[in-house]
Amino acid sequence: MLDLQHAAAFLPRTKIIASTDYLVTVGSDLCIVTAGARQIAGESRLNLLQRNVALFRGIIPPLAKYSPGTILMIVSNPVDVLTYVAWKLSGFPSNRVVGSGTNLDSSRFRFLIADHLDVNAQDVQASIIGEHGDSSVALWSSISVGGVPVLSFLEKQQIPYEKETLEGIHKAVVDSAYEVISLKGYTSWAIGYSAANLARSILRDQRKIHPVSVLAKGFYGIDDGDVFLSLPAQLGRGGVLGVTNVHLTDEEAQRLRKSAQTILKVQSQLGL
Repeated sequence: MLDLQHAAAFLPRTKIIASTDYLVTVGSDLCIVTAGARQIAGESRLNLLQRNVALFRGIIPPLAKYSPGTILMIVSNPVDVLTYVAWKLSGFPSNRVVGSGTNLDSSRFRFLIADHLDVNAQDVQASIIGEHGDSSVALWSSISVGGVPVLSFLEKQQIPYEKETLEGIHKAVVDSAYEVISLKGYTSWAIGYSAANLARSILRDQRKIHPVSVLAKGFYGIDDGDVFLSLPAQLGRGGVLGVTNVHLTDEEAQRLRKSAQTILKVQSQLGL
């Protein structure tokens, strides 16, 4: 708190407070939960689960008590399962519980594609959906560069279309967080920007579409149980306003259902 307060002269008028008493959160419009055990180098996000569920049992109920109308944004990993845990512990409707999901993965994806094609990342439209983790799904069929579908772009620019290269880019996205963790022990700046990006869309009612972790039951043939994973969702003051019906190839839809199964298998051990 003190470190942030000392930056007051560089910020718009902002009140920054800290407390161990959840009473300070009363009446919040948005509660962002980042608390969690630090991911150890080489440890998968799913291995963090048991350590972090115990923390959430002490965090989510008081937030829901003091701000019954708030929107919960979960950033802690494994984010998909913990968003489900937050939904269960809060008793909130699913539209008011959202996970940061693959919003950051998609940003990494856009950067790597832009770097490979030597274009501006802002001209690349690309999404990764599913689990924020090893079973995530790259939507190659809907990627575009400057409005041109990426596979057509590759042909027009006479850049060889190699599926192995594309899969390599996706693998680099999945592995990138582990690389940062191995180099400095944790991730912070990119996920911070990602969370701020989502908070801005919600609090300013921008109604932008982000790949974030939402209740996915009923979408794309996912009907085996309640599961949160990333789908392109519109965000605003009401939280999740809707899920965009993006066309998936049969292979992409199959991978997405497999991603859902991965998460459901872990959730089954929670007993919530």
